[in-house]
Amino acid sequence: MTTWPAKSSLPQTVSPVYFVQSPPNTEVDKISTGSGLSPFGSPVNRQGQVSHYNHESVAESPSTLRFSGPLRNGYSSLQVHDHDHPIDEDDDDYDEVDGSDEKRGRRTRFYTCLLFTFVLAFTIFCLILWGVSKSFSPIVTLKGMVIESLNVQSGNDASGVLTDMLTLNSTVTMLYKNPATFFTVHVTSSPFQLSYSQLILASGQMEKFSQRRKTERIIETKVIGIQIPLYGGVPALYAQRAKPDRVVLPLNLTFTLLSRAYVLGRLVKTKFYTSIRCSITFHGDKLGKKIDFLKSCSDH
Repeated sequence: MTTWPAKSSLPQTVSPVYFVQSPPNTEVDKISTGSGLSPFGSPVNRQGQVSHYNHESVAESPSTLRFSGPLRNGYSSLQVHDHDHPIDEDDDDYDEVDGSDEKRGRRTRFYTCLLFTFVLAFTIFCLILWGVSKSFSPIVTLKGMVIESLNVQSGNDASGVLTDMLTLNSTVTMLYKNPATFFTVHVTSSPFQLSYSQLILASGQMEKFSQRRKTERIIETKVIGIQIPLYGGVPALYAQRAKPDRVVLPLNLTFTLLSRAYVLGRLVKTKFYTSIRCSITFHGDKLGKKIDFLKSCSDH
């Protein structure tokens, strides 16, 4: 009887522990078509079992393993992340943006404060100039008046009414002085009016002029009345026809001067108003002679 030795069992082999990373897509496609590999890329032992890697050895490693990304042909990409050295690439970008915004904000605030300070200083400077210029009011002095001719005769007004008509020719002399030390004034005036009570007998317009600093000039203005209807409103002239040298006629001379001073161009300008009223008495025997305005004029 022949006896055969008992058939020894096949020894079981243990696959070594290793990590598999997914190759690029082209390589993965090639590998995925091979046979004899498990879905996880581990070889199959003789018993048809898939070898597993040692979880304990992985846990003991300083870095943790993380499977990420979509599965492709049964493979997953294996990525090793080190939590002890986290990498955050966006932090530096955020810091740079925050620093840039802060610098831009500081620069904006600086220029805003600088502009406000400049405007405030310039405004104060202009106010100082304006206040100083107000103290240099022009000086106006009436030197005298000469009535060259005065004639009353019968006539008709514009509507044909019969009345006495007055013709008067006179000249007003005035001294104008600009005491300012740093600006020129430009002078205009309202019409010079020579009136008896409320009736205007003659008028004239002064020519505008410019007066430089710390200078003065004599100004002569013609005040004329031509064929002014009286309507019986000036009884003092009734005797003019018979005895013109005995005429006594109270008159008022009024006008207003406007002086503009451009201290700092158009930015700072000062205006001076000088309103003058003179009361005089005309005597027929002083026709063609100078009438003084001493203590007879007032300005306001």
